[in-house]
Amino acid sequence: MADTDFDVIIVGAGGAGLAAAIEATDAGARVLLIEAGAKAGGSTALSGGVFWGAGTSLQRAEGVEDDADSQFGYYMTVNQYKVDPALVRRYCDLSGPTFEWMVGLGVNFPAENLYVSGVDKIRRGHRAKGHGAEIAEVLEGALAGRSVDLATHTRVQDLLIEDGRVAGVRVGGEAIRAGAVVIASGGFGSNRRLWAELYPSAAKQGELAWYIGADECRGDGLEMAQRAGADLVGHDRGLLLMTPGFAHDVESYLPPWVIHVNHEGRRFIDESTEYSVLSEVLSTQTAGECFAIFDEAARADAKAHPAPNWAADRLAEFAAKGPVVKADTLADLAERIGVRPATLVTTAERYSADARAGQDSAYFKAPAHLRPIETPPFYGVRIRPAIVCWTGTGLRIDAETRVLDQADRWMPGLFAAGETTGGFAGPCYAGGGASIGNAVIFGRVAGANAARMALKG
Repeated sequence: MADTDFDVIIVGAGGAGLAAAIEATDAGARVLLIEAGAKAGGSTALSGGVFWGAGTSLQRAEGVEDDADSQFGYYMTVNQYKVDPALVRRYCDLSGPTFEWMVGLGVNFPAENLYVSGVDKIRRGHRAKGHGAEIAEVLEGALAGRSVDLATHTRVQDLLIEDGRVAGVRVGGEAIRAGAVVIASGGFGSNRRLWAELYPSAAKQGELAWYIGADECRGDGLEMAQRAGADLVGHDRGLLLMTPGFAHDVESYLPPWVIHVNHEGRRFIDESTEYSVLSEVLSTQTAGECFAIFDEAARADAKAHPAPNWAADRLAEFAAKGPVVKADTLADLAERIGVRPATLVTTAERYSADARAGQDSAYFKAPAHLRPIETPPFYGVRIRPAIVCWTGTGLRIDAETRVLDQADRWMPGLFAAGETTGGFAGPCYAGGGASIGNAVIFGRVAGANAARMALKG
């Protein structure tokens, strides 16, 4: 378009923005990619690098039978249909092809890194060898030779609206025009003000809560689109990881050899359950918290890998300082942590009998994780869902990633993808790697559609 500076402007250079830039340039567009941080990558670069996909070549090579229909049925069922079916369907249909696209660009997904990342026991979690940093590096590397200008250390102030359509952005008080704009600026994990408004489950955790994504994810994209009339969807959605609050470190790994009990003193889950669903189950318990219980024999045998803070020496230090509560009897421990004493004693007795028999009769945890709870002293650790992994409240989009206003009409010239959007994330994080999948899959759709619209004028 003759009166524009670029065909497509993309706000945010994380997984969604990078994928959008690649597809937009492949469609023939001139692209400006704007990133608030010092470099591209965003939260994708900081992640574990898991892509949740079905019907992939790696699954077939490993003998895993899977397809988009099965993935769609599982996702919708586990989320009780409290998500946008059109978005989920598009995700599932494109997850396999997008995996092959990333492999074609050079991302290495080793066979040994294919694992069960949901609760359906199908290996859909594809972890990149170099984790999220590798995915981000490969996507950024793919921009070489493409018609993309990358501007870092640059924060977009607002959308430019002309003649009833989004015509570009404002940066530093200046207007930069384009035929279409893609908002891929991530979520609002670094904005506690927006937690209170959009993610109260995180806000109520107070100072214990913290965000593991990119510092630049402050919700700018959501707010600038709202000012232009965009609608939001998915209130109070996101992923909170369970943490003992030992330190501001990624402690989402909780050892499976503990038992989790609620305030009533009862177990409520197989403690080795994938992190992607643990927090949602925990939210149904009294006060939305639980306690990890173990005895001296388990503590003394605890290893540093893969959770250094749960090693024997570190647990002893935490018991001396306070985060870990220590008592000579289970009944005394229960009183000190606020759990019903008689029930905790019964729970420990039955669990210990199961451990000696090598079979968890209540929750069927694998025998390798069973440890009796009978050697004093006994230990208790308060566990809360307080690590903000990602936020799920975001801009309402359709399956073509077009941003919708409050009347459900498309806002001409505006697309969005990744964590800045809502509707795909449900009450249950159905599979580890769905957040990166959401970014890359819909980033590709947004980039291609924005370019197509811009080039058609």
